[in-house]
Amino acid sequence: MQLFGSSGTRGVVGEEFTPELVRRVAAAVATVWDADRIAVARDTRLSGGPLADVAAGTLAAAGADVDRLGVLPTPGVAYYCATASVPALLLTASHNPPAYNGIKLLGADGTELFVDAYERVEAAVGDDALAAWDAVGDARQVDGVADEYRADLLAHLDREAVAAADLTVAVDPGHGAGSSISPDFLRELGCAVRTVHADPDGHFPGRDPEPVAENLTDLRRLVRTTDADVGIAHDGDADRAIFVDETGAVVDGDTSLAALAAAELSRIDRTASGDVAVVSAVNVSQRLVDVVADAGAELDLTPIGSTHLVTRVRDRRRAGDRVPIAGEGNGGIFFPRYRLTRDGIYAAGKFLELLADADATASEVVAPFTDYHLVRENLTYDDDAERARLLDAAETYAHEADVALDTTDGYRLDYGDAWVLVRPSGTEPKVRIYAEARDADRASTLATDLRRRLDAAR
Repeated sequence: MQLFGSSGTRGVVGEEFTPELVRRVAAAVATVWDADRIAVARDTRLSGGPLADVAAGTLAAAGADVDRLGVLPTPGVAYYCATASVPALLLTASHNPPAYNGIKLLGADGTELFVDAYERVEAAVGDDALAAWDAVGDARQVDGVADEYRADLLAHLDREAVAAADLTVAVDPGHGAGSSISPDFLRELGCAVRTVHADPDGHFPGRDPEPVAENLTDLRRLVRTTDADVGIAHDGDADRAIFVDETGAVVDGDTSLAALAAAELSRIDRTASGDVAVVSAVNVSQRLVDVVADAGAELDLTPIGSTHLVTRVRDRRRAGDRVPIAGEGNGGIFFPRYRLTRDGIYAAGKFLELLADADATASEVVAPFTDYHLVRENLTYDDDAERARLLDAAETYAHEADVALDTTDGYRLDYGDAWVLVRPSGTEPKVRIYAEARDADRASTLATDLRRRLDAAR
């Protein structure tokens, strides 16, 4: 897919991402879905309101009634879709910088569209199907969805156990769509809550939307100064969660995924039918590889991006297999038995359950999964020609190395004691490099060597 990539379509507003693009995608959605009602929602970005108006107007002009949900996290939109049986067009650029916006599409079952469904919409871009003057749709504002979604979260978590643990939680929604939900949800879960950057603001004045270590200085300080048991950070649409332990150290997303996966796999009924699989992407950490192997389950790898993960989970479940958890090391985790959508707020609740069940600190809970060191680097490019040179150099490097090679998505080289992956981003003009090893210097050397080769190709 050229337009939708690995997780919707995104771009800088006024450059790659324009009102006309929104109109064209909304028209394609109306054509392909042919639905009586379609929901429209957005995150807190400044461009979200005007662009949501464009989308809603286009859908109504095509004959669909439009449910306007306003600002709502992606998993909250998914909740609405699943309970109201209505598909949705969501204006969000997730973790991208404030100048970006984008579109995600969710089906009437609350699941982000599968690859084949996105392909059908992409193929229809440019096909405008307008309704007759007397058949245009109506738009209505739908209120109360945030409260209903929060209640649904609480109903699917062990509220009593978390409340009994008497946890103090520091939360950083990053001025995003989780700001009006996550802190209140955590209070209702029975936690004492401290907040930073919890006011919805499309300028993102406190930090950029991506919850990576360099953006979480304020949250780390808040954890230390308030003696919080754990810190929780979200991205712009709150479909991801990254944790900070009680010492103020950021817990790598691969580590928290491994810890949560171990807990989910420990509860699997081995007498039930169907194979047990965990679905992750080709940049999977050895932490998760070890957890899945220890549990006697299967690890199923996909190209990077939530669209590919949900598609594989769907296929495995249709085949009769059980998938208790899926996700990537960026904090985006699926709990398919709850809902096949990445949900950073639900993931936060599951991590708090883990602390309560273990009666241990956050650092103690994740300690068994911290044996590896992961290095991530990004190389930006200016145009398609430079991108091609970088990827040509990556291909040459991969085939020259005398190691096992996986080309599911980019080039992953497995050295036995370490691995390195190079691939183009599906959402930004970047080529990404990942390297992991038990020894930090080994991982850094692998990443640096590959980066130097690519830089030389510029």
